[in-house]
Amino acid sequence: MPQEALFYKTRPDKTVHCSLCRHHCKIKPGKYGICGMRHNPDGHLVTHAYGEVIAANADPIEKKPLYHVLPGSTSFSIATMGCNFQCGFCQNWQISQSNIQKGGRRKGYRLSPQQIVDQARQHHCRSISYTYTEPTIYFEYALATARLAHAQGMLNVFVTNGFMETEPLKTIQPYLDACNVDLKAFSDQFYRRQCRGRLQPVLDNIRLMRDLDIWVEVTTLVIPGQNDAEEQLERIAGFLADVDPQIPWHLSRFHPDYQLTDAPHTPIETLTKAATIGRQAGLQFIYLGNVMEPSTDTACPSCGAKIIERGGYRLGALRIVNGKCDHCKATIAGIFD
Repeated sequence: MPQEALFYKTRPDKTVHCSLCRHHCKIKPGKYGICGMRHNPDGHLVTHAYGEVIAANADPIEKKPLYHVLPGSTSFSIATMGCNFQCGFCQNWQISQSNIQKGGRRKGYRLSPQQIVDQARQHHCRSISYTYTEPTIYFEYALATARLAHAQGMLNVFVTNGFMETEPLKTIQPYLDACNVDLKAFSDQFYRRQCRGRLQPVLDNIRLMRDLDIWVEVTTLVIPGQNDAEEQLERIAGFLADVDPQIPWHLSRFHPDYQLTDAPHTPIETLTKAATIGRQAGLQFIYLGNVMEPSTDTACPSCGAKIIERGGYRLGALRIVNGKCDHCKATIAGIFD
């Protein structure tokens, strides 16, 4: 249902300037922003991404993927329609690329922020994840929910493309514990062509999140012929190592979907090569995803002992006590009990 939006200014001609994300849409009366969910009816901005979810599930936190945030716990995951990117390879395109402007038929159901928190507690979830689509689009809804969840002792997690503006990120920071950011490539041309976005704001926000003490993990979907060149992978790994070598890097296998159906599945050799590049750059935690036998165990960077064992999304052994390796007592980066 329409709700007054945050982060906008109205011009004398009733055009509104939306500053929620880095697109900075200038929306004329009767028109929508790029996301198709923020609307200027007559000189003010409303969001249609409030109070109604299109997906709500209790998921393993590892599915986000977040491997260093309360391993083995369950996260209540929600989404609304809409996205501020238009990635041709989106694997949730049925909901992310649906929006009010396109006449997207609402397939979800009403759920207030308090009801989201209540359902999370009923499912014994220790966190709420704003995921599946881009949480920036339903920022007001996420913010209201995150405040309530934080007061109940639950963590809040964004799974995001990282294209939000600085002020919204700083606004939600007191309640936002962790983010998994899609760093899709290290090419502005790739972002403009494939996503209708830009690279630099994503890089800036990854740095800002760490400066704001938000735990960050990064996912790169490795697409053959698109972003799998060694130079691309080296630049991503080098950037992450420069920000913080303890940022976990998830290398995810591509499968043909949506508008990008002519590219092959990512060869496993490409993922293992990328992992080698990441280790050479100094990254301490690298994981492979979307493969039959993923590299999902966590080794202590100091002594090499296996401190987290996983089978798919299921937790095996956990040898971290008070945030430290149970073998050598080195501190392990992340959010642990």
